[in-house]
Amino acid sequence: MITITPAIHLNENDVRFEFVRSSGPGGQNVNKVATSVQLRFDVDAASLPEEVRSRLRRLAGKKMTAGGELIIQASRYRSQEHNRRDALERLCALIRKASQPRRTRRKTVPSAAARKRRLENKRFRSRLKAARKKPGETE
Repeated sequence: MITITPAIHLNENDVRFEFVRSSGPGGQNVNKVATSVQLRFDVDAASLPEEVRSRLRRLAGKKMTAGGELIIQASRYRSQEHNRRDALERLCALIRKASQPRRTRRKTVPSAAARKRRLENKRFRSRLKAARKKPGETE
């Protein structure tokens, strides 16, 4: 079991790893060893709450396939194990972020002083631009 938050756990069988040749650092090593990792996570089949699942789909964006699979590519490190760990950490961070509900926006009203400052600034800018014109010139 992979612990994301105290309430959310993932089954290790829900996460698949595919190893491909990396284009990143490593010299001749990149030509011989498949160090880059593609983490594949089926969001629809995972045991996640529905609201977390929908937020995860929205957060993932282009990383989601049409079939509902989340793909995370990791090729930052030279070793396969480091890239595997990096991809898993990125998945956990994404799910953690999706597990936090968005804060609702409260409507605010600008204060009277802020409205007055705004209008004074508009008048100042208007006079400044009017002063740039030649005398007798109109719009």
